[in-house]
Amino acid sequence: MDFSVREELEALRASVRRFYETEIKPKIADYESRRIFPRDIIEKMGAAGFFGAAFGEDVGGSNIGFEAVAVISEEISRLRPEFGYTMNMQAMTCPMTIYNWGTEEQVQRFVPDLIAGRAIGMFALTEPGGGSDAAGSMQTRAERRGDRYILNGSKMWITFSDQCDTGLLFAKTDPNAGHRGITAFIVEPKRFKGFTATPIEMRGLSPVLRTCAVSLEDFEVPVENRLCAEGDGFKVAMSALDFGRLTVSARLTGLAQACFELATDYAKTRVVGGQPIGRYQMVQHQIADMAVEIEAARLLTAKTAWLMDTNQPARRAASYSKYFAGNVAKKAALATAEIYGGYALADEYPISYYTAYINMLHVGEGSPNVQRILIAEDALGYKDANRHPIKRRSLNQKAA
Repeated sequence: MDFSVREELEALRASVRRFYETEIKPKIADYESRRIFPRDIIEKMGAAGFFGAAFGEDVGGSNIGFEAVAVISEEISRLRPEFGYTMNMQAMTCPMTIYNWGTEEQVQRFVPDLIAGRAIGMFALTEPGGGSDAAGSMQTRAERRGDRYILNGSKMWITFSDQCDTGLLFAKTDPNAGHRGITAFIVEPKRFKGFTATPIEMRGLSPVLRTCAVSLEDFEVPVENRLCAEGDGFKVAMSALDFGRLTVSARLTGLAQACFELATDYAKTRVVGGQPIGRYQMVQHQIADMAVEIEAARLLTAKTAWLMDTNQPARRAASYSKYFAGNVAKKAALATAEIYGGYALADEYPISYYTAYINMLHVGEGSPNVQRILIAEDALGYKDANRHPIKRRSLNQKAA
């Protein structure tokens, strides 16, 4: 693993900053005031290559690698965290899963538009009855009828589902087979009736880049849109979450960095007792902890990306980085609020805004307790976290 600063990655980070300054910052307030989904901004992100960094040129990607995905995810989340969701729906959990597991026809039909931002993606696994126990709590059913599957059930916390063109959705084709009864489907909500997404009102989060509750009533999915064989859905979902944990770790690191920058700026300018509060040791301790922990989170995330780039087992590292980055971001938000005091609650400063996204991501792609179990069972030798290698399509090989 190379710890030197790669010029191309720093150039990529700078391009994300320029994009934010020219395409997001001047426009997002208008979108929010009118409650309009910023589809054109997402398409421009796709055109800029932000979503295709880990994909081959055969589908319109640049093949820069997963380290680039982590850099983009971190930087966009530092600047405007709600746009970090695009790095999951348009770059990882949705298109990467189709890319890795789909047939050549499925890959060529769906992936190019997703990573170009022309189609909006979605990943629908969680249900109202449980998120961490995806297999045990799943009630959504898929019944095959001729050349169609008919889906009935509900999903919860499904980001971008109200705008989705192409998404992944998991349902039980055999309700008596446990996790072996789950099947993955590529769904097209705008083509077939029976799919309803209702945005969930969430204080502090974006009013236009939403997460939703989904209802399925005799929703049709063509047989050719089934991803892998019946019963393979659980391993497909777990593989998708590994890639999702990379982007979520990077996004949490970016949010922690945003908090850190707020804290250091304020500590240097807020004067108490005749000197900046940054001169007081208690504040210095908080700043020091944030600086070291954020760098450690960044390195853990970079290691996960490097393992993926070199086709090595990465499930253990993905859990490490997700668990650690979530805790670091929570601590950074709390420390920043303590440094600001009462001003942390003022709309003038974005601390509450950052905190809301940190709280959301802290449980996304596997809660801290789920990560603890996975990490502990691996450390104790009960279950090797890397026992199932992450499926990764060769960029020089057609899909199966």
